[in-house]
Amino acid sequence: MAKAAWVERNKRKAATVKKYAAIRAELKARRDYAGLAKLPRDASPVRLVNRCSMTGRRRGYLRKFACSRLTFREAALSGQIPGVTKASW
Repeated sequence: MAKAAWVERNKRKAATVKKYAAIRAELKARRDYAGLAKLPRDASPVRLVNRCSMTGRRRGYLRKFACSRLTFREAALSGQIPGVTKASW
């Protein structure tokens, strides 16, 4: 389980990205790189991290299922993910 502070930090970054999205798009269209550099660092969408929806883990994230590989394996083996079965028994 990830620390709550890390998950909250990522939510705060997502809010910052959303807040500055229009400004970033305008500056990029004008190719004003000096203006882009003056924006907060967390305004860049590159700084967002994909996190597991159940545990908050950031490593081994599977985009299709929005969870980490460990959580995916547990859920798939217990039959909680429809359409996913174990390849060999």
